[in-house]
Amino acid sequence: MITDIESRLKTLAQEAQEAIASSESLSQLEELRVSYLGKKGQLSLILKEMGKLSAEERPKIGAIANEIKTTIQDNLSNKQQNLQQAEIEKQILAETLDVTMPGVSYPLGKSHPLQSTIDRILDIFVGLGYTVAEGPQIESDYYNFTALNTPEDHPARDMQDTFYFEDGSLLRTHTSSVQIRYMEKNEPPIRIIAPGRVYRRDTVDATHSAVFHQIEILAVGKGLTFTDLKGTIKEFLKQMFGDDLPTVFRASYFPFTEPSAEVDVQWQGKWLEVLGCGMVDPNVLKAVGYDPEIYTGFAAGLGVERFAMILHKIDDIRRLYNSDLRFLQQF
Repeated sequence: MITDIESRLKTLAQEAQEAIASSESLSQLEELRVSYLGKKGQLSLILKEMGKLSAEERPKIGAIANEIKTTIQDNLSNKQQNLQQAEIEKQILAETLDVTMPGVSYPLGKSHPLQSTIDRILDIFVGLGYTVAEGPQIESDYYNFTALNTPEDHPARDMQDTFYFEDGSLLRTHTSSVQIRYMEKNEPPIRIIAPGRVYRRDTVDATHSAVFHQIEILAVGKGLTFTDLKGTIKEFLKQMFGDDLPTVFRASYFPFTEPSAEVDVQWQGKWLEVLGCGMVDPNVLKAVGYDPEIYTGFAAGLGVERFAMILHKIDDIRRLYNSDLRFLQQF
């Protein structure tokens, strides 16, 4: 019996040494430890048979078993250190940055010329103390027309023919409706700029679109005059075009401002109409509960597409909507 157990122990030691030496991972090594030295491992199974041995034989087998257990533990420990070191070296190699290699570049997105123009205009007016205000694109007749001194039978509505829904609501024709909504909720003094998409039933051609972008400003306070309006517009145009360009204010008409004006600038040898403006009509102030005997205000509105076409020398407004990368990658 003692010869059989001793033989099996030595065979186990040889097998364990070979298996540990050939293991390739820490997880595999842990499986071998459990297999050989665990409570239900192979060494424990062999030692359970020691009960059949005589009192003289047990110490000898016990000494051999302890020696084999120690050898297996030492082999496991040495192999674990080797595998851990190999993993560290592998990780270091994988994370090593070769600074001599060329960098990996990824294509970066760009702002659409319309969005970059909007951002540029907003930056200028925010710098002048204006707050950005927004409102819904689906509006009521009241906010889009009536509150802006444009009753149902007013001829000015013909200039802003829009898209109506069955419930009487409509797609806004300008962002002036944002001004009404803001004034209803805020007391003067106010300075706001309202950007957004607007809709009119225009025939689409090189300079017109049924959907376009508009930005309007509104200032209301005590003692504001047309001189304040002119100064604001001139400062905006100076920052927008990068120069103090010749500017002309031509008398015009808008139902929600009085007096009203169109603004032209001389740009690269040509006179260009760039925006409309005027002093807020007293009826508009009354509609939102402001006393026109105490407060005055001025407003101005511009088409973003027009400014984008001027600044980037674009000949057709439709180019801004076609999503042609050959065109957009220029900006």
